[in-house]
This record gives sequence, C-alpha cells and structure tokens, in this order.
Amino acid sequence: QVQLVESGGGLVQPGGSLRLSCSASGFTFSRYYGSWYRQAPGKEREMVAAITPAGVATDYADSVKGRFTASRDNARNTISLQMNSLRPEDTAVYYCHEHGLGSWGQGTQVTVSS
Repeated sequence: QVQLVESGGGLVQPGGSLRLSCSASGFTFSRYYGSWYRQAPGKEREMVAAITPAGVATDYADSVKGRFTASRDNARNTISLQMNSLRPEDTAVYYCHEHGLGSWGQGTQVTVSS
C-alpha cells in the first residue's frame, strides 16, 4: 500500500523554525520527484519546494526562498522541509507529494503565531 505520512508540524512563534518530514511506504520514493505543498484557509494549494530523485532542491516558491530548505534521505525513504524564520503568513496545512504515482500525504498543520 502506497502511503505518505507527514510529521513535524505544530505551533511556533514568528522567527522560529520547524522541520517537516514525509515518510514513504509501499514504494521506493527515491525513484521520483518529491515536493511540498501548502494550503492556507481560503487559499489554493501552492507548491513550496520540490526535490529531484538525486536530492537537488528546486522550484522554491518566491515567498520561501532563503528560508526553507528541502532535502531527502533516500536510505530512509523520506523527504524533509526545514523551515526557518517562519512568518504568520506561512501558516497552512503542509502536504507531501510524490510525482511518480501521484500520492499525497494527509497533511500536517503549521501555525505561526505569537
């Protein structure tokens, strides 16, 4: 069974950091591009970052460039998103997506608030 499970979300103050992880099972994630999306209340889902099978991060949204870093650990079948200097406008549900089979995770809530 193909499954993606995100973890690491939570409540953080502005300027803080969080690290999201997406663990894959049922398939070899390293064969495919992975990406992170987010969806804020009342807004469309947008891509935040992508990462190639070789681990090259790409396609960062302009709003997160210089603050977020995508990475992957193919040995552990996971991708991650390090989020620094978080802002209230980063508040959203963050989703993991893989581009080969088209699977999505269930999402993890990130709330940036003082």
